[in-house]
Parts: sequence; structure tokens; C-alpha cells
Amino acid sequence: MGLLDPLAALIVAFCFLGVMIYKRVNLGITLNVAALLLAFLALDLPQIGQVVYDTTTNPLAVSLVVASFGIMLLSLLYRETKLIDSLSESLSRLISNSKLIVSLLPAVIGLLPVAGGALMSAPLVETETEKLGLNEDKKTYVNLWFRHTIFPIYPVSQLLILTAVLAGVALTSIIQRQLPVVITMIAIGYFIGLRKTSKTKETSFKANRSSELKRFVVTFSPILATIISFIVFGIDISIATFIGVAVLLLIAKPNFASVTKSLRNQTMWGIVLAAYGAFLLRNVIEASSISEVFRAFLVDGSVHVLALLTLLPAILSILTGSAVGGIALTLSILTGIVDFNPTNVSLLYISGYLGYVGAPTHLCLVFTADYFKCPLRKLYKYLVPSLIVSFAAGMFVYFLV
Repeated sequence: MGLLDPLAALIVAFCFLGVMIYKRVNLGITLNVAALLLAFLALDLPQIGQVVYDTTTNPLAVSLVVASFGIMLLSLLYRETKLIDSLSESLSRLISNSKLIVSLLPAVIGLLPVAGGALMSAPLVETETEKLGLNEDKKTYVNLWFRHTIFPIYPVSQLLILTAVLAGVALTSIIQRQLPVVITMIAIGYFIGLRKTSKTKETSFKANRSSELKRFVVTFSPILATIISFIVFGIDISIATFIGVAVLLLIAKPNFASVTKSLRNQTMWGIVLAAYGAFLLRNVIEASSISEVFRAFLVDGSVHVLALLTLLPAILSILTGSAVGGIALTLSILTGIVDFNPTNVSLLYISGYLGYVGAPTHLCLVFTADYFKCPLRKLYKYLVPSLIVSFAAGMFVYFLV
């Protein structure tokens, strides 16, 4: 028996977690420390040892951690070798329509899951939005919004993989249900950000389309190899990511210093640690029978399951400034309470993800607004309606599909 009853232990652990997030402690450290604190408060020593052992040796946990490492290494090598610059440049030269460019470029660069990554696409988007006559508010909106349209269906997204593993559902089943939401996000982004724009000015640059297409295919091939390995051949995502890394190494031929610099990156190890910490926290909550406390609220009708699937992940994502943190915490709390079928998991994911996209703690939002010198109140004029419509699409899928 632990030092405190399960509910009191959870309150103390989550208060501590909130302080660490407020102090901007790395999310990986935060999740692991909070999980261990909860374990010491709610479990006895033999139980703690068993939970840690079970988490460390669990094949799903190992796969999640290795996949997170592979995804981040691929992302960092793309940046370190400048391959991402070549990829985005070839795409912009292949497409003459500025509306398509500002829609696709942030999404393509968004394939790299780096904190504040919208800042990477901002200079490229700025060039094209100047041709469209957009003001600073809409420049900020389209760069932020279109960067985040891809993640609900991107099979190499660490967030999607973590959600599927923690919930115990097939990744493809989540993606299928979220495709209508992504289509809605793209449509609302175009309607709000790009519909009423001036005619695209022609550029004097004449691209060799054959050469640029080849360049695009080559630079995109590491990501494509990862996706094909996973989706088409059914290779475990933890292995598929390293196939992508291998392809990148063959194409870019980075020097030893570039590779070691990527391996020393603290952000990468923080995300790897967060993947393990999310799994550990879920197992600690499950072992401490905290779910039984929350189940009582559902039984007596004081809390509806829909509120748990929507408000809880959205609020936690906003507070943590991280979709990984918000969704991982929600899945940990709801383990054993809610049936984690694709329908419920998809709504939980969309709620947490949209909460994160619109959160003032979201680094991409803050960095993009700062880059374009856009006050947040002006950005939210476009962002809030987009979030509402996208969430409505998620609810439509939940109830009718």
C-alpha cells in the first residue's frame, strides 16, 4: 500500500507536474518524474519495481521509444544536411500557383516533428504570400494552420504512434477516421486564409520541371521510404523509421560531425524520454487503481464520457503546451474507464490536438506570430473559427461515421 490513497496521490503528482511544466522543465523529464512520484505515493516498493520492469520490457513500449528516436533522428538529419531546404525549394519551383505553395510548403516542412517548426517555413511562406497580397495576420494564420493539417493522418507522426500504442488500437484505424477532419481543416484554411486574395503574380523564374521533379523525389525519398515500409509492407514503425534514416544517409552522405551533432541533440533525447514516460505513467495509474475512482463519476452520471474525451485532452494539451503531453496524460487517466476503440480514440486525439494547435503555450503559434509581428488577438480572429469548424468535423465523424 502506498503513502496516500490513489486520488490524493494523483492530485499531488499532477500538481507537481503542473509546477514542472510552468517552470518549462523538459517534457520527458516531467512525465517520468511525475510517474515515479505517483508510484511512490500510491504503490509499495515491490509494485514500483514491477511496474518499471514491465514498462521497460514491454515490446510496445520498446517499439514506441525506438520509433520516437528514429523519427527525431530522421528529422534532425534532414535539417543538418540541408535536405529539407532542397525539398521545399524544389516543391516551390515545381508549383507556379502561390496558393498551392503556401498550402503545401508548411505541411511538407511539418513532416519534420520539431518544436516551433512553423518558424522554418515562415520565410518561404512570406515570399509567396507577398505575391498574394496577404496582410501580416493572414500570413501568420496560413503558415501556422497549414503546417498542422497533416499530423492527424501522418503515419510517421510520433503523436499518432504514441496514441495508437497507448490506446492499443491500430494506427490505420485512427487515420481513416481522421481523414474527413483533415479535409475539413484544409478547406477551412483555404476559405479563411486564401479565398479572397489577389491574383498570383507570375515569377520570372523558369524551372526545369524534369530536373526539379527528380530533385523533389530524391529529397522526399527518406520520408517516402519510411511511409511505404510501414503502410505497404507492414514493417514495424520502429524499423521503418530507420529505413528512412538509411535512405537519407545514402542520399545526403553527411559527415561524421553532422551525425554526431544530431545524436547529441537534447530535444531528441527529451522526446525519446517522453515516449517512455508516457507509457510509464499509464502503467503506474493502471497499477494504482486510480481508474476505479474516475469510473465512479461515470457510473453515477456526474461526468459524461463525451466530456472526458473532449474537454480533458484539450485542457491538458493547452496547459502543457504539448499535444503529446495532453493526450498521453488523458490516455493514462482514462485507461480502464473508457473503451479505447477507434471511435473514442479518434475524438480524444482530435480534441487534444486542436487544443494544442490553438494554445497560447504552443511554440509554433508564438514563434510564427512573433516572426510576422502579428498580435495574438488578430491571429485568433481566424484561428478560433477554424478550430471550431474542425472540431465540429471531428464530432460529426464520432456520431455518424
